[in-house]
Amino acid sequence: MALSNTQLRYYDSNVLRLPADKRKEYHAQVDRLITELCKSVRDKTEIKITKVVKAGSFAKYTILRKTVSDPVDVDVVFYIAGRDVTKETLDSLSATIYDLLIKIYPTKSVEDFEIQRKAATVKFVGSGLSVDIVPVIEDAARPGYGWQYDIHDGSKIQTCAPCQIQFVRDRKNQDGDFRTLVRMAKKWRNYAEVKPLKSFAIELIMAHVLATQGKAGSIEQRFRNFLLYIAQSGLKEQISFPENTAPFGSFSDPVVILDPVYSLNNVTSRISETERKEIVTAAQDAWETANFASVENDNGVWKELFGPGLKVED
Repeated sequence: MALSNTQLRYYDSNVLRLPADKRKEYHAQVDRLITELCKSVRDKTEIKITKVVKAGSFAKYTILRKTVSDPVDVDVVFYIAGRDVTKETLDSLSATIYDLLIKIYPTKSVEDFEIQRKAATVKFVGSGLSVDIVPVIEDAARPGYGWQYDIHDGSKIQTCAPCQIQFVRDRKNQDGDFRTLVRMAKKWRNYAEVKPLKSFAIELIMAHVLATQGKAGSIEQRFRNFLLYIAQSGLKEQISFPENTAPFGSFSDPVVILDPVYSLNNVTSRISETERKEIVTAAQDAWETANFASVENDNGVWKELFGPGLKVED
């Protein structure tokens, strides 16, 4: 049967969204790490941290609560001054951060720290929280901007963590259900195991659907519109936003979604043609299931999209 806005908001509040008490717990854990890391850095004259920003889905309020299939991670961006962006590498920055982390948490096993793409990761076993430490060399001429490195090819891209947070906040101000829709899309992605479709890409596709189709219709209808957009477009049309400014990149990747804060960065550059087809097929199947679920008097069909944890009322 069709799910009402009330039912889907219930599902979002009680199943999808990170609870307030957990958000507070994670904030405290991250704040302690930030404090200790900054304290350690003060003793190292060769590195200077000018700003620390919590980023990613946690800061955008689009994160899902922790389950077996939905891990919780927080990106923490450290803006670093006094480093030459043309001479620095991710390896050198990550090694410095890694050494500091080992000093802060000497009782933790080395396996708790992993060098991952663009970040060193701290995993707190107790809460299940993962914190990605993202070193960014600040651009002194542009507040909030800096250079971030890619661990695979050593390339660097400009980023602005506060701007990316503001991008989602602006969409939330346009549409009160924007974050709910993003969380629904992430839950579908996780349950369907559509791994090539990253969270940032989901946020941007949802923002594009909002920009092109508006916010008319029910939450359920608009979620189906999100799936239908992917299925019909095949993700073959380039997506950009009013925030994008020159210079613009020229891309030949199968999927092109411009980073709203840096038009030379294609957020989806790592999606292969095979993966594009996989995403489109999954969205087509999900759209058909959602349409069928909308007319069937059986919430069990919706569970084919969101998993057995779907709950829309007391």
